[in-house]
Amino acid sequence: MSRLDSFIRRMTSQKILMEHLVDRVNEVEGPILELGLGNGRTYDHLREIYPNKEIFVFDFTMDCHPSCAPDAEHMILGDIRDTLAFCGPRVGAKASFAHIDIGSADPTNDLAIVHWLAPLIDKRMAVGGIVMSALELDLANFEALEKPEGIHPGRYHVYRKTCEA
Repeated sequence: MSRLDSFIRRMTSQKILMEHLVDRVNEVEGPILELGLGNGRTYDHLREIYPNKEIFVFDFTMDCHPSCAPDAEHMILGDIRDTLAFCGPRVGAKASFAHIDIGSADPTNDLAIVHWLAPLIDKRMAVGGIVMSALELDLANFEALEKPEGIHPGRYHVYRKTCEA
């Protein structure tokens, strides 16, 4: 499969899943966490489908199109391992949804990310909150959710927090 076809498949899966989860996410109080801003397309779509939710974005830098840039209050710059661990006072409530798009395509680096990310996500999510990740996470207090048709196996992983640790 060409890289273009892979990209199209990934973006299509992302959009289908995000829109499939809207009602479930809206049942849970709390903000949305976007881990990895990139060029801002996903953040822009989250703003559209969740107009009544605060969205906090985490990334090293903000290099997106100006129309897709979060305001300063909602853009948290720095190493996500550090900023996610200490964002509680700024973000406030635990999150109703987290979209995680920070994989590196290097299997060893991705294993390292999963190792430090899972406990931080557990700490930041509300009970009932949904996590959508390109990386497979080992989350003890979460259940894996069924994905709608059209999502290729292994493309994305969706979890719901069932209880506090």
